[in-house]
Amino acid sequence: MKLHLVDGTFELFKAYFSYPSTITSSGVEVGAVRGFLRSMFSLLKQDGVTHIAAAFDHTIESFRNDLFIGYKTGEGLEAELANQFPLVEDASQALGIVTWPMIEFEADDALASAAYKWKKLKSLEQIVICSPDKDLCQMVEGNRVITWDRIRKTNLDEGAVTEKFGIPPKSIPDYLALVGDSADGIPGVPRWGAKSTAQILQVFGCIENIPFDLEHWPKVRGGKSLLAQLLDHQDEVKLYKTLATLRRDVPIAETFAQLRWQGCDIKALKKLCKRIEDPAFLQSVETWQKQSQK
Repeated sequence: MKLHLVDGTFELFKAYFSYPSTITSSGVEVGAVRGFLRSMFSLLKQDGVTHIAAAFDHTIESFRNDLFIGYKTGEGLEAELANQFPLVEDASQALGIVTWPMIEFEADDALASAAYKWKKLKSLEQIVICSPDKDLCQMVEGNRVITWDRIRKTNLDEGAVTEKFGIPPKSIPDYLALVGDSADGIPGVPRWGAKSTAQILQVFGCIENIPFDLEHWPKVRGGKSLLAQLLDHQDEVKLYKTLATLRRDVPIAETFAQLRWQGCDIKALKKLCKRIEDPAFLQSVETWQKQSQK
């Protein structure tokens, strides 16, 4: 038995840029929601998808924006995409997926909290975090908690994360704090690139353990400059690590049993498909559910 945790915000963005624009007769753009429905339904039909939940950024801003003025915001987000955020949450619920809209926290925090909450459940074989976001790699543990990039069809277990970044999953927040993460607006520390950061974290594990004495450092190119920059940005790098560290304490009301997928909510789906003028999708779902019940 597996638990699939879906980055709903990423799925919406993916659908927006990969599915054609569709405007309803009332002038509303719904192409991304249509794409989301099809993408998620293809996942739900796969063998082994028994328990599932999806988290969404109900608003782009979160508590992290109160900590750092440069953190990502919704500024520049196309209106045609932003207007589909509330609708995609309805779409997720209509598919019968337990849906977590995040306001104070981010969608990634909800996924991290869910993985943390259920990773020790004995009846659970594996937790699959459906997202290519490198932030979520910090939650990977062995082969029990993995990330899955549905676009590239690749999984990252603990060994794969270590091979890709040169560090174990637990060091990912430190790595992002030093290197930076442009997607989230984390600038990182000047001169700290991916290679040198990995070399240093391989030895010390976390920022707090990095000594302010080059004699204790591994041989790394430009070490003197790296140390100088680290000393000049001590307060900033601590903040960046806080920003990059996913929360594990997001309140989740559901029990694991409540995450079992029971099929689509046909009544809600009919209402949604009427709203987005997509009878073809509704028909495909109804046909599949009838056939699967035989």
